[in-house]
Amino acid sequence: MAAGHRVTAVGRDIRFGRRALPDARWLGADIAHLDAPEKWAPLLRDVDVVVNASGALQDGVRDNLSGVQDTAIRALVAACETAGLACFVQISAPGANERADTNFLRTKAAADDALKASTLSWVILRPGLVWGRTASGGTALVRMLSAFPMVQPLVLAHAQVQLVDIDDVTAAIVAASNGETRAGSDLTLLEPAAHSLAGVVAKVRAWHGFPDAKFRVDLPPVFGGAIARLADLAGWLGWRSPLRTTSLRALERGVVGEPSVPLVSFDAILKQRPATRQDRLFARMQLLLPLVVLCLAGFWIVSGVLGLMATPAAAETLPESLPNRDIYVRAGSFADLALGLAVLWRPWARAACFGMIALTGGYLVAGTALAPQLWADPLGPFVKALPAAMLALVCAAMLEER
Repeated sequence: MAAGHRVTAVGRDIRFGRRALPDARWLGADIAHLDAPEKWAPLLRDVDVVVNASGALQDGVRDNLSGVQDTAIRALVAACETAGLACFVQISAPGANERADTNFLRTKAAADDALKASTLSWVILRPGLVWGRTASGGTALVRMLSAFPMVQPLVLAHAQVQLVDIDDVTAAIVAASNGETRAGSDLTLLEPAAHSLAGVVAKVRAWHGFPDAKFRVDLPPVFGGAIARLADLAGWLGWRSPLRTTSLRALERGVVGEPSVPLVSFDAILKQRPATRQDRLFARMQLLLPLVVLCLAGFWIVSGVLGLMATPAAAETLPESLPNRDIYVRAGSFADLALGLAVLWRPWARAACFGMIALTGGYLVAGTALAPQLWADPLGPFVKALPAAMLALVCAAMLEER
């Protein structure tokens, strides 16, 4: 937009898009479902240049990798040919080819090949690990790792990585859109030299202003593989962890290549965009988020199970004049169980946090009316509910997606 273009953006949450970037024209669509050229046609009206910056790391309950990166993009290329578009800019990745060891790279390569075989004027850009003001994917993982207090645990510490600044990527997109880049160019966007993963994390740790780690713990690859498989499992619950098997394989292979154009080094990138308090908070919160979610889920599930196991004893705390006391205890226990399980399902997690807050409020109001003596109980069942509700509120704030 700063270069004078009128931008049409396609996204799944256009209400948020319109609030955050009101100067763009927003169209709502789930790209994974746009599997035929005619489904793309309405989105291409009044469009001259297409920039495909869509993608997913690997399959999960909310991500269809082949649909997003292969089928939908081949349909888009065909639709662009029919519409007679001026240019197509494809954001791919270093190492994308049909024989790659991850479906992420193979599906990227399938879309690249379809574009190369088309009649369109195209440019393919292959950025390395992209560093910018915001963080997601690999750079979110690096920031999170740098926030470990005192020690620095790492898997594949010697893996080689090359980064690129987001401003260099967007400048390349603008140049391609303006026709300043030769049609048919396939450009790898990377800084001049590679770093070890340990070196990158150490630089980011210093950039944040965190104290140096007292010592580094090099974890065996089998440990990293186990964590990645757990993250894969979480992916089928809707969680998009940056540390999944695709990320681990990418690190094993190395995120490296031969730069097509001279770009600034990672040291220069960090100097031109100093860390802020928001960066430090993000790094620490990313590190804590899995623990917060698991803590909340465990607390509510255990509370529900214990309530069902000790229903008669729990019912004794209620006034004898209240009929069917066991029913109230069981209803509350099942509600606790439902919320504890719901917070583990990513599409429902934020709503579950607000449900925990509401239910806690309901418990305290009803409990104060029916059993006010519990406020003075030495074990503090009412008092302890307040910090639990606050943890749910903090978790809800942490769960906002990019």
